[in-house]
Amino acid sequence: MMSDLQRGLAPDGATMRTVMGHFGTGVTVVTAMVDGEPIGMACNSFTSLSLEPALVLFCAAKSSSTWPKIQVAKHYCVNILAESGEELCRTFAMKSAAERYDGVGYAPAITGAPVLNDALAYIDCEIESEYDGGDHVIVVGRVVELGYRDGAPLMYFRGGYGRYSV
Repeated sequence: MMSDLQRGLAPDGATMRTVMGHFGTGVTVVTAMVDGEPIGMACNSFTSLSLEPALVLFCAAKSSSTWPKIQVAKHYCVNILAESGEELCRTFAMKSAAERYDGVGYAPAITGAPVLNDALAYIDCEIESEYDGGDHVIVVGRVVELGYRDGAPLMYFRGGYGRYSV
């Protein structure tokens, strides 16, 4: 038994953030095309949901200004960031959307959503369903196209970015 394990903590916002920060996650940028303009947001609340049918999900903050635009588009592309993608993630995490795509190359996926040139992998989706998730919306997407390249992912752990090594 680990003697330094803190136990019995109340699930307030700060403690929840600290504890969940101990779970290492991959880093993604969720993109869409709306009225001919690319939009996107950084997201680490992403996971595979089902193989048959092929479904994935991500969680968007209800306070997000980007999520409503993706919702209207009815499709999105999850770009899994490579280990070199920290700056890209920081760019898409900014509150202002005006400069997110400055200098960022992309090509359209089958839905038209941007596939970022520097992505390690991508999952192109049509919105299947949405569920209430407290201060977030749980967005389930039906996968329509996939792609990947060799490389290592960018990871997020305890408030910082890191690299994965075997």
